[in-house]
Amino acid sequence: MKIVTLNPPFLKMYSRSSRSPAVTKSSTLYYPIYLSYATGVLESNGHDVSLIDAPAQDLNLNETLKLIVKYKPQLTVIDTSTPSIYNDIKVAEEIKKQIPTFITLVGTHVSALPEESLRLSPGIDAVARREYDYIIRDLAQVLSKYQNMILSDSESRKDILQKVKGITFRAGIEIVSNPDYNYIEDLDTIPFVSKVYNKHLKHSLKKYFYGANLHPVITILSGRGCPHQCIYCVYPQTLTGNRYRYRSVENLVEELIYIKKAFPDVKEVFLEDDTLTINSERVQNLASEIIRKKLKITWSINSRADVDYQTLKMIKKAGCRLLCVGFESANQKILDGINKHLSLEKIYKFMENAKKAGILVHGCFMMGNPGENEKTIMETLKMAKKLSPDSAQFYPIIVYPGTKAYKWAEDNGHLTTRDFTKWLTKEGHHNCVVSTPSLSREQLVAF
Repeated sequence: MKIVTLNPPFLKMYSRSSRSPAVTKSSTLYYPIYLSYATGVLESNGHDVSLIDAPAQDLNLNETLKLIVKYKPQLTVIDTSTPSIYNDIKVAEEIKKQIPTFITLVGTHVSALPEESLRLSPGIDAVARREYDYIIRDLAQVLSKYQNMILSDSESRKDILQKVKGITFRAGIEIVSNPDYNYIEDLDTIPFVSKVYNKHLKHSLKKYFYGANLHPVITILSGRGCPHQCIYCVYPQTLTGNRYRYRSVENLVEELIYIKKAFPDVKEVFLEDDTLTINSERVQNLASEIIRKKLKITWSINSRADVDYQTLKMIKKAGCRLLCVGFESANQKILDGINKHLSLEKIYKFMENAKKAGILVHGCFMMGNPGENEKTIMETLKMAKKLSPDSAQFYPIIVYPGTKAYKWAEDNGHLTTRDFTKWLTKEGHHNCVVSTPSLSREQLVAF
């Protein structure tokens, strides 16, 4: 069947698939990575798919609608995020006015609030919750057989769609939530996302820019999920789960070889797993295989500040240029309170080892966590200077539905609004909607 997978228009240069969606001051623009993986799964199952990334292609609503109407999809899959959710719903409504397509929302926000999201508009048919690659595949399979019945008869729709695990859907005035779909165990079976980029996004490849990475960059996943329980991290809590599932080293290196050949201008591959360094043995095996294959490629990863020197030295030899590391706070009580499970002693030792190994570090620091006050944010600034990472970013706490941080803010009366447009400034930059007796949202943003 014909399917559109859509990263809908919103603000210019809006990174919807970022862990903190916004228009960044560094001009970073994320790949629509999970939407692209789902596109690959659909195509591998025989469907005719058009992936449209409106922010990267500078498409406004009318231009996007023209493309979709011309394509006439029977299923339209729309990516969402918390700050853009009302806009994303509006885009879905406009599509629905013009063509009789089954509209399904995906992403972190609707996974956390599926029923609430459906109630925002009668034009939304379903939400695919959590990791949605195979959910959308199964939905497409059902729609291709019974689409007319599903679109015209609410009773038939309910009977038919109850077979699709992982969705919350509309059946007349009723909203039905099916059981969850199990997380994907064999990630080697999912097509290379870089091949999806090559087919659908090559014309806008240079638009994708990550502030800490060499440009042009290709971003892929080597695994999904994270066992660490950090209260603020949105993807493990809403989309991918708290267990790290990973591709085989052989499968991953095969994709790196493909990228090297297919994208000769690309200067770096960013492996966007939440924490790729969880399994040090696998990381060392990856480095060994890259070296064994004599693959001259530059890559970077997300990491915790607990990687040992031997591993750092080995991945440096294999072409790893940079680690993106969440240090967050200089206060041990705050680190413990956000479930970071990391000591300040380890942080300083890690930074010493990274410099010794010759690997660059992009440091991430976050202010406003439980227990934060004016004194502790200054302590963190002092630590950031002492650690002296090669580049850094400083965030006010940004809480998203589905996370423990959001529940903490809501339960304690620290959430200043539930108007999700307020998660951004008028320019689309990160805002803060959390105020505590110790620190106001205005103080956090100003800091």
